[in-house]
Amino acid sequence: MSEPIELREYESTTVRLSVSQASRLTAAGHGAVAVSLTDEPGLYSLTAQNMVGTLIVDDLRILIRPKIRPENLFLLLEVGLPNKAWRQEAFDYATSVDLLPSIVAFFARTLQTTLARGLLRSYRPEEERLVALRGRIDVATQFCQAGVPMPVACRYDEYTPDIFENRYVKAAARLALRVPGVQAEDRRRLLQQVVALEDVSDDPVRPDDLDRLLITRLNEHYEPALRLARLLLENLTLVDQSGNRKASSFLLDMDKLFEDFVTQRLQHSLRGRLQVLSQVTYHLGLNRKVQIRPDLVFRKQGKEVYVADIKYKLTADASARNSDYYQLLAYTTALDLPEGVLIYCLAEGGRPERTVTVRHAGKLLHTRAINLSGPPDSVTAEISQTADWIASQANRLTIR
Repeated sequence: MSEPIELREYESTTVRLSVSQASRLTAAGHGAVAVSLTDEPGLYSLTAQNMVGTLIVDDLRILIRPKIRPENLFLLLEVGLPNKAWRQEAFDYATSVDLLPSIVAFFARTLQTTLARGLLRSYRPEEERLVALRGRIDVATQFCQAGVPMPVACRYDEYTPDIFENRYVKAAARLALRVPGVQAEDRRRLLQQVVALEDVSDDPVRPDDLDRLLITRLNEHYEPALRLARLLLENLTLVDQSGNRKASSFLLDMDKLFEDFVTQRLQHSLRGRLQVLSQVTYHLGLNRKVQIRPDLVFRKQGKEVYVADIKYKLTADASARNSDYYQLLAYTTALDLPEGVLIYCLAEGGRPERTVTVRHAGKLLHTRAINLSGPPDSVTAEISQTADWIASQANRLTIR
């Protein structure tokens, strides 16, 4: 494989590619890189988009880094651990460029800590024919073998580690073991955890299966490992190369990461003050015409009191895109609200315009920027300030 091509988000570079390479990169690049031909034959412009991580297409390896600090990328993963938990992985990523080994290391260490508390177990109903009675007799099944007393059809509850949580993390651990370039210590950790989970079946799991899991006080210590497992299962693609070589593509959507992070943090900060709903469907037109789905709707006593849209990227001059204002205006109009807010990731060029007043409508379209260039504690403080500001705005509107 050739030397990797390194890019930052939305950064461009020119590389020499064959027509077939450019075509395959366009077709199989997952939208991570825009490919365009320059004036010079054989020379192509590659522009990174909103994905970060490792992209493998044939013999091309492209490493895309975020513009934000490495520790804040791990903060956006929102796995439910304190900031210091990923300090080593953030440092490794800052020095090695390749994100995937750092994510695998983070998962391996988190899973080791989780399982050190003991395998999570639960009761599972079983039905089996046994030579000795266990649990209760399954009368209906037993009568089906009239005149034959043995074996006895039994029903009982098995206290077993073969439950969804363990199957999910085991699937991610097995997948991570196939990733090349992982440190020997992390590979050893993963092997130890797979051995610890040997009584857990290898049933296939899907990333979105986790959405159906209820987190309780009994399994909440598994939550960070489960969230990291989902990242691997959802974003890791193993690619077989010729001979004995293997490669892995791993891409994270920064737009989605930022949106999910802001949503979860605001839901936590506003608990007890406002109900925070995500991606609720409304309609712009009468008779349920034209569906719209605001990123965030804030309710108080069952009534919509505020609306927000979350955007990761500003334009180069630190101004919000016109289309974003149009979108927010549609939300405030459909929900009959006098104002709303665009929540942005702070651009390098500065903060956007604070408030736009819509002509002839009087609606106020605010912007709030979250600065991801500072340390994680500073980011957390900015989210809390934004939550307080939204609560204050909503309270002001409801007491008019």
